[in-house]
Amino acid sequence: MGSEFRYEITQNAYIKLVLHSLKHRTSAVNGILIGRVSSNDVVEIADAVPLFHSGLGLLPQLEISLILIEEHFSAKGLNIVGYFHANERSDDYALGGVAKNVGDHICRYFPQAATLLLDNKKLEALKTSKEHGPVMQLYTRDASKNWKLVRSDGNPTFTFKEPAANVVLLDYISSEKWTDVVDFDDHLDDISKDWLNPGLFN
Repeated sequence: MGSEFRYEITQNAYIKLVLHSLKHRTSAVNGILIGRVSSNDVVEIADAVPLFHSGLGLLPQLEISLILIEEHFSAKGLNIVGYFHANERSDDYALGGVAKNVGDHICRYFPQAATLLLDNKKLEALKTSKEHGPVMQLYTRDASKNWKLVRSDGNPTFTFKEPAANVVLLDYISSEKWTDVVDFDDHLDDISKDWLNPGLFN
């Protein structure tokens, strides 16, 4: 189902998600992918919203955040197109139950939804310039509604919109820009903190 589509992520959406996971290195974190489907079957991931770094599976907070996100972005002609997850342990490369459940929920409204899982091996390889693609694994649902890893080796299914995204990400990592990322947990603790992160790339 989803693998017939290609997925393209913008630099800002990508960097925001990785910085969110770096801010909370010892916690699982998650986020929502925002975008649209282009006329040539490309799911364009235009933006991302960091969700939580504690209590990822709590339904009330998730439902509230999804309603707010949908309301905000639908006015801009964008929709929820997927989900991002980083596991608590850096050596855990499995797509867990929470990620699958949230992904399944999004698929009800957007069947081509992607689930991206942070790959810490690839993230580490960035420092030695050995990684040129996204430091995330792409999962899509197959015809039997199971989540399957889409192999990235020589496969253009999941790409950057801007080829220099990893170079820019390394700059942000070296300047510890992750400290500026605000997620929904932060917003619920202090509503003056903006979950849209409008100043993150200034």
